[in-house]
Amino acid sequence: MIIIPAIDIKDGSCVRLRQGRFDSATVFNHDPAGQARQWEEYGASRIHVVDLNGSSNGKPSNLNCIIEIVKAVRVPIQVGGGIRDHDTIRMYLDIGVNTVILGTLAAKDPTKVIELLNLFPGRIAVGIDARAGIVAVEGWKESTHIKALELAARFDSATPASFIYTDIDRDGMMQGPNIESTREFARSALSPVILSGGVASIDDVASALPLQNDGVNGIIVGRALYDGRVDLRKAIELAEKNNAR
Repeated sequence: MIIIPAIDIKDGSCVRLRQGRFDSATVFNHDPAGQARQWEEYGASRIHVVDLNGSSNGKPSNLNCIIEIVKAVRVPIQVGGGIRDHDTIRMYLDIGVNTVILGTLAAKDPTKVIELLNLFPGRIAVGIDARAGIVAVEGWKESTHIKALELAARFDSATPASFIYTDIDRDGMMQGPNIESTREFARSALSPVILSGGVASIDDVASALPLQNDGVNGIIVGRALYDGRVDLRKAIELAEKNNAR
């Protein structure tokens, strides 16, 4: 189990949203690459980056920022937001991104994503973002009426690097992660799962660590790091102690 700090980029700055709403953006840092360096210095072994404009526009929109992040740190970077085709995946991998995340494409064209998973083995994670168990896409603006568990089942045989499971209702709301829905999701999936959304305190981190027994191997933390509710170094230390048991 690892703790993965999040860097969400909107208009070139590091921001956090509430439930994905662009009108709720809070700017925390105008230097995403500098923020990435700080998370690496604090002990992060992986960094989660989302191109928020890309999520909404359907194409990479903060590429220069992501290039600078890749140059700034040595730890693996996973990137999502606006990745819809083979050429975009290839481009991100070529600039040094470790893992690309497919979300909207996974819901809208699962057959295509299975092809891409086979073309880029171990380099693609499938992002499944759900509101009340139903998948949302296009920067969470659209509901698909597809159940998260059913969508995940379509990809397991193609062995994605991981599923990144986000409970939209909890994202950025500082209410704690949805432990039970994440547990249900992870138990149904064959591939590793990364929890995203809702972590608001070090106690939330502690409550999520036992999910390792259900197949969760990462916890993404966002807003709580930026407003000081979670100390990244302490969260990583807690996870490492859990791993050593």
